[in-house]
Amino acid sequence: MRTLPVFICAVGLTLSAQEISAQRLVITNARILDGTGRVIDRGSVVVRDGKIVSVSAGAATAQDARVIDAQGKTVMPGFIDAHRHLIRGEGGQWLKEQAATRMQEFLEAGFTTVVSAGDQPEAILELRRRLQQGALKGPRLFAAGRVQLARAGEAAAAGGRGARPSGDGARFDISRPPFRPTEPAGAIPAAETIHAVETVAKAGFDYIKTAITVTPGGPEKETLALIVKEGKKHNIPTITHAVSVQDALAAVDAGVARLAHTPHIGRLDEDAAAVQKIAKAGIPMTSTLAIFLPHFNTKGEPLFRDGLPFPWDTVSSAGQGPVNARLLWQAGITYGYGTDTSWHPRETLADELRALQLTFSPKDIVTILTKNAAVSAIKGDQLGTLEAGKIADVVIINGDPLANVTSLLNVTTVIKGGEVVVDRR
Repeated sequence: MRTLPVFICAVGLTLSAQEISAQRLVITNARILDGTGRVIDRGSVVVRDGKIVSVSAGAATAQDARVIDAQGKTVMPGFIDAHRHLIRGEGGQWLKEQAATRMQEFLEAGFTTVVSAGDQPEAILELRRRLQQGALKGPRLFAAGRVQLARAGEAAAAGGRGARPSGDGARFDISRPPFRPTEPAGAIPAAETIHAVETVAKAGFDYIKTAITVTPGGPEKETLALIVKEGKKHNIPTITHAVSVQDALAAVDAGVARLAHTPHIGRLDEDAAAVQKIAKAGIPMTSTLAIFLPHFNTKGEPLFRDGLPFPWDTVSSAGQGPVNARLLWQAGITYGYGTDTSWHPRETLADELRALQLTFSPKDIVTILTKNAAVSAIKGDQLGTLEAGKIADVVIINGDPLANVTSLLNVTTVIKGGEVVVDRR
């Protein structure tokens, strides 16, 4: 696997005032999965000023530290969802009525970092500000601002057998026949694209989010390459929604920083060259496999992520996505956890675990949820593993995820930036 470009790795994180002032901690009597693949059967984690000081076998002490006895439970890095959409309905009302509850749900499920891969701009930036300043308790949040690749609506209008119906974009995906465009989309002038990137940068977003569906003779790949180039000038990486093999290859050619989905349209088992090209590009990818598995409500009814009955005509993606993911994994891609759904975080985790278990081992999944998710969020230098110098995001789990991966649902304690934010021991 290749390393990420220097402009990405140089992006640092800052701890909030609340996290910096967090007490010194020593977690003892722990079975540690540090996210790198190392397992310490009886070990300790020492935390000071929101950062990890040491991870070692045996007992450890620190002056004036709060001691947490893990009682043999599993200690591992905080979970990271590197692709989520958070705000539903009008942004101001959501912030007022739902934000506190929704953010607490992430913490209680073990998620200490979440990437918003495209929400209402003003509302998501305000949510991030409140979280950073400690006015709201919740996960560490990073946000993406959108930039278009072609004239909105033209690709859909040019689609194969009639215009795409309205509704959830994954339910009626223009990347999937019969909705895939057969005519070129309208180009956006370069000056307009450059201005759009500058607008995202000035607003303070952490990423540029794009979505690519290549049209015949269309402008998408050229425009995406321009966005990547301009984004680098502002030190903002570009993440790209590409859900077909064809579109993923185009995004790789454009040099994006992250692929926001596993391609689930198109068979990589029939295209070894595409597997190698995508995997060897050194671009991380997020999973989002459970979108095409039914989510079952309390009545046992199969639902799609929009809360409506599950569209069984899309279910082929539930098998093709995991197959393509495994082929890319074996070829060396960095594959991280992401969901792109709006269910309760713990329910979403259960769904994504179902999908991941089709082709990945429990050991793989622990890496996907922690170390690789941090790389997918383009924050792997400071998050995702329990190592000295990294931010102290830690969860304690009742059970052994390496023996039974659903133990990841049994979070008892959550520490974010050295601060204990959930404790159900």
